[in-house]
Amino acid sequence: MGMFDRFRRKGRTSRPARDATRTGSTRVRAADGEDVRHLEKFVATRQGVEGFVEPRTAVSDVTLLLVAHDGEWTRRRVPSVKWAHDFANKNRVPSYDAAVVGVPQRMRDYNARQKAERRARGY
Repeated sequence: MGMFDRFRRKGRTSRPARDATRTGSTRVRAADGEDVRHLEKFVATRQGVEGFVEPRTAVSDVTLLLVAHDGEWTRRRVPSVKWAHDFANKNRVPSYDAAVVGVPQRMRDYNARQKAERRARGY
């Protein structure tokens, strides 16, 4: 055993996984068909859905946040900002840049209701 062997870490992350893209020093799973199917199902089964396109950050890829009329929401990775707006247009969902307009108050209200329900149930 060499003098510095104990400081060497086994299994260091040196390259991204095959199904992920590398962003800085973190791994980000790329968007896939399952994400697209989830978004399509959300739009088809909810009323008053709006899309909020969230830009790439140091730790996450571009995401599409869909918010229904009652504040229920879902967020999934998408290939690009253009793809997100095209998806929204194809599904007749208004889309906005979240960095410009933020997220709707009804989403925050929905999250607060869910949190209160969990507390009431003792979670």
